[in-house]
Amino acid sequence: MKFRSECFRFAALAALLTIAVHAQTSPPASEDDGSRRIFGVLPNFLTVSDPKRPTEPLTFGQKFMLFAKQTYDPVTILSAAAGAGLSQAQNGDPKYGTGGGAYAQRFGAAMADISSQNFFGGVLLAQAFHEDPRYFRRGPQYGKWNRLGYAVSRVVITRTDRGTDRFNYSGILGMSMGIALSNAYYPDASVNGTEVASRFGTSLLASALYNILPEFWPDIRQKLLHHKGAPAPSPVQAQPARSPEKTELR
Repeated sequence: MKFRSECFRFAALAALLTIAVHAQTSPPASEDDGSRRIFGVLPNFLTVSDPKRPTEPLTFGQKFMLFAKQTYDPVTILSAAAGAGLSQAQNGDPKYGTGGGAYAQRFGAAMADISSQNFFGGVLLAQAFHEDPRYFRRGPQYGKWNRLGYAVSRVVITRTDRGTDRFNYSGILGMSMGIALSNAYYPDASVNGTEVASRFGTSLLASALYNILPEFWPDIRQKLLHHKGAPAPSPVQAQPARSPEKTELR
C-alpha cells in the first residue's frame, strides 16, 4: 500500500512539474489553430495535417513538450475525471471500492495510465528508437477506405526521424510498459491476465481512434466552414407589375 501511495505521489509531482515547464515553453508551431483541436475541443497537437508540408525531425525536448501539451491539456484531464466517475458509478476497474477516496484513486490511476503510456511511447522510447511520435495525415488525395486503413495501420507502423516507415516499437512497447507499471498501483483485484489483456486491447482501440479522427477532421472542418461561410442567397424582391402601355389614339 505504501508503494502504491508513493506511485500516486510521483505521478502527481510529475504532472505538476510538466505543467510548470509547459507554461514557459511551446512546442514547434506546425499547424493552424483550427487543426489543433478537433471540433474545437479535443487536443490534436500530435498531428501533421498537411501531408505535403516538409517536416524536420523532432528533438528530445520537442518530443517532451508535445507529450506534455497533449497529456496535460484540460480536456484530457477532464476526460480522465469523467472516466473515473463512470468507473466509480459502476464500481468497475480499477476496483478501489466506493466513496470519495476511491474516486480520487481512480482519477489518479487514470492520469497515471495516460501519463506513463504517453511518456514511455512518445518521449523515452521514441528518442531511443529514433521514431517520430506524430501522426502524419494521409490526406484527401486518397480514397476514404484507403485513409481509414492507413490511420488504423499507424498503430503498429510509425515514421522514423529519417522519414521512413517501420514497426512502431516505441508505441507498442510504450503501451506495454505503461500497462505493466499500472500493476504497481492498481488494486490486487484488478491485476490479472484477463484485466491486463483487456487494458492492452482498449489502448490499441483508443490509439486507432486517435488516428482516425485527425485524419478526417480537416475535411469535416473545411465542409463546416464552407457551409457556414456560404453567402445566403439574396431574396428576390418582387417588382410591381407594369401596366401595359396604352396606345395613344390620334
